[in-house]
Amino acid sequence: MLSVIGTAIFLYGLMLLALFTFQRRILFVPSRSRPDLSASGLEGFRVVETRTEDGLVLEGWWHPPADGKPSFLYFQGNGGHIGMRADKAAMLVDLGFGVLLAGYRGYGGNPGSPTEAGLALDAQAWAARVTDLGVAPDSLVLYGESLGSGVVTRLALGQPARAVVLEAPYTAISDIAAARYWFLPVRALVLDRFDTRAIIAEVSAPVLIVHGSEDRLISLSHGEAVFAAAKAPKRLEVIDGAGHTDLFQKGAVPRITEFVLTPPRA
Repeated sequence: MLSVIGTAIFLYGLMLLALFTFQRRILFVPSRSRPDLSASGLEGFRVVETRTEDGLVLEGWWHPPADGKPSFLYFQGNGGHIGMRADKAAMLVDLGFGVLLAGYRGYGGNPGSPTEAGLALDAQAWAARVTDLGVAPDSLVLYGESLGSGVVTRLALGQPARAVVLEAPYTAISDIAAARYWFLPVRALVLDRFDTRAIIAEVSAPVLIVHGSEDRLISLSHGEAVFAAAKAPKRLEVIDGAGHTDLFQKGAVPRITEFVLTPPRA
């Protein structure tokens, strides 16, 4: 019996060690190959660069807005690279919006390795770059997809913007981890917390949350909790029948467009 208990304790400890050691490989799933703009199908975009405070040079893709239209500073989710958001970028550009697809460190051939602190530096560098491209704060939309919603929320604390749009946001990475690995004390192990719910209450720009009713990766309850924590003006748009990755195909774009063009004011 003691041998069985000892083996169980050993295996439990081994699981804890493995999860702690490899957690960033689970959270961040970049495609490290450099995306090819010429093969993306996007027209009118060009490659732009920014330099982070810690000295990394990152690449992104930029398309200027039509006269008078806002511009989206777009931060992607945890997988792939910016080239895999080409279809979404094209839909926004077709409506006249400017779009800067912001490349993360460690993604799409960019140097460095992703961490919460590192992505915060990336976001600050891209906010400075989009300003250099002529986008004023009252024309700037901070857009965060999934993991990027945590990046955007933190950026929005110090970056004036026309609006903040969070696509399928989460309350905190520790909450997701605790639900997935309920049998382990993972809250104490999480290195990159992205505590969106705690931060969102300090964001002063109008906030739009877009979430799919059938999202199985980050449940609607996360979006609802983030919405409840945000201060007005704010709006929650639940896309009926949408999951985690098909919001644009299921009707999110007109709702995003309406909010961005006429954001509510407190």
